Amino acid sequence: MQTFTVTELAKRCNTTPHAVRYYTRMGLLRPKRHPDNGYRLYGTGEVPWLKFVQRAKSLGYTLKEIKEIMHDADDNKSPCPRVREILMKRIDENRQRLNELLALQTRMEQALRQWEDMPDGVPDGHSVCHLIESVVSDTEEIVPARENALKH
Repeated sequence: MQTFTVTELAKRCNTTPHAVRYYTRMGLLRPKRHPDNGYRLYGTGEVPWLKFVQRAKSLGYTLKEIKEIMHDADDNKSPCPRVREILMKRIDENRQRLNELLALQTRMEQALRQWEDMPDGVPDGHSVCHLIESVVSDTEEIVPARENALKH
């Protein structure tokens, strides 16, 4: 049987030796030890496992999730239901994050347009930066920065 060192396996799978070592510590790869020098030796069967880890990571699975999926496969159970469930959950989470980022982008663009005609200011003891203070959150009423400073 052909075996690979950490570096050889990494090169064969287009990754780093550090990644191979880390995946080994996580239990995702299972090398044998060379009897004379103790080096980790990876069999040809570890190549598809490592490529699987890389593909799963490229789809957004965490290493913990990948380990659970691999354990299902080791136990001769279909990991596919778990794979689908995780990905559906991740898609929902990503969509929520994207919506939050789009809302943030909109607020930032609106603020920048609002600030176009506003002069730069100097902190005066009541105001830190009137540009930011002029921005209204969803829960505040619109009060110009100077009027707001006068109320305090």
